Amino acid sequence: MKQKIAHIALVVRDYDEAITFYTQKLDFVLLEDTQLSEEKRWVLLAPPGAKDCCLLLAKAANEEQRQSIGNQSGGRVFLFLFTDDFWRDYHKMVNRKINFLRPPKEEEYGKVAVFEDLYGNKWDLLEPSRINKGVLPK
Repeated sequence: MKQKIAHIALVVRDYDEAITFYTQKLDFVLLEDTQLSEEKRWVLLAPPGAKDCCLLLAKAANEEQRQSIGNQSGGRVFLFLFTDDFWRDYHKMVNRKINFLRPPKEEEYGKVAVFEDLYGNKWDLLEPSRINKGVLPK
């Protein structure tokens, strides 16, 4: 049996503001934006070069969902953005006014810094160490 995670649903306040943030601030690629109903769209975004997993933007449909915007993981780092050049991406993100919650740090597993998206979800920007390069998809 072969399985994989295809999409991760990210609850957002507004499709267009989220698309703008991810495409203009993080250079994600808009893979699909299909209108499903008057209120619902199928919006897929992925980092450049991503092949397997992408974000599915899910507009909050009720108050319970709106309460989870920006805190889908209970305050922990939610998503991990791997890079092949930490300093290139870190400086680009700083120049684009991305808010870093924890400064760059060299760990045994690689270079890492924690940033937040437009809603406050926490992300790791991570370049795996040479020893751990095998975890970064080609």
